[in-house]
Amino acid sequence: MKKATLLIGLLLITIINSNTILAQGCVETSSDDGPQIVGYIQPQFNSYLNGDKANGDPIKPSSFFFKRARVGIVGSIPYDVSYYVMAEFSPGLSGGSPYLLDAFVTYAPFGKYLKFSLGQYKSPFSLELNTPCFALNTIRRSTVVNELAAPFRDMGLMLLGSSDSLFGIPDLISYKVAILNGTGINHIDDNSNKDIAARIVIAPWQWLKIGGSYRTGFVGTKDINDEQKRRTRTAFDLTFEKWNFMLQGEYLMGQDIGEIAGGGGCGGKATATTLPTYDKDGFWVAAMYMTPWSLQPIVKYETYNPDGTAYSYLGNTQTYDQNTITFGLNYFLNDWTRIQVNYLYNSEGKTNGDFNEYDNDAFMIQVQAKF
Repeated sequence: MKKATLLIGLLLITIINSNTILAQGCVETSSDDGPQIVGYIQPQFNSYLNGDKANGDPIKPSSFFFKRARVGIVGSIPYDVSYYVMAEFSPGLSGGSPYLLDAFVTYAPFGKYLKFSLGQYKSPFSLELNTPCFALNTIRRSTVVNELAAPFRDMGLMLLGSSDSLFGIPDLISYKVAILNGTGINHIDDNSNKDIAARIVIAPWQWLKIGGSYRTGFVGTKDINDEQKRRTRTAFDLTFEKWNFMLQGEYLMGQDIGEIAGGGGCGGKATATTLPTYDKDGFWVAAMYMTPWSLQPIVKYETYNPDGTAYSYLGNTQTYDQNTITFGLNYFLNDWTRIQVNYLYNSEGKTNGDFNEYDNDAFMIQVQAKF
């Protein structure tokens, strides 16, 4: 309750226009002149302030790498049909080969009011998840979003659209509703159930947007006790953008019944004859200002309560609460290129009323080129 009150009291950022909610992918086709090649690359440098080993070597060495390198094709087919295909060519920090990221076909027989989309795309859940990667105001998404909005991408059927001029207000209501496999990117379903996900955004004024998201579904198959794991997620968000200033925030809560990937199920709760229940939550809030010199300073605070389950933060597995303050500076060379610099200060959950402190701060630089 205190966290929700603090979120409402602070409330929060990102360069998001009123059409962001309508796009499953990062970009939309701009004409009917056939296929268009789109994409972006994000080379990055990370320095981890994790201290040194006994031999003097860093515990986690600094490194240059590609955060993302994405190339795709978008286009329209007369009449009312569009397509979107995007592939990830960067192995990132985890290694691996290129893979299909998004691929879907959209049919819009009723224009912007109602569209049908079938394929693989981002789940219609969470403001920060549905912010395109090239439009994120900090280099990394919040830990609470990384944990509670997963799986980020899924396969299924989506209905989406927005109002035109309801009560004289353009795009007053935007919505997405999807039926999904629930098994994540490039995976077929492993049970007969489907996840349900939905997101709605209300924009009573051009400078204010209020959003809500929900997702629920079963995971895997029933065990020998005829019980089945389940996850449920709820999120609320708000964006204020005026006078070159943006304040934006989001509160997420989730319940996992059983041990579900992303929360390792090591909270020490009794399993007995029923599946254990884990209640996780957290929020992020950020403020930024665009100066006349194309420099945008940003401060972001985020916190995540894993309810004792295991999760990964910058490659480290941990079970305690995580609090992070990001001090950032974005420099926009033009509409297609930007440089981001972030310093992440971390403090961990309390023990006997005192905050824990570990050597796990990080410094990041990312350059982006979009085409």
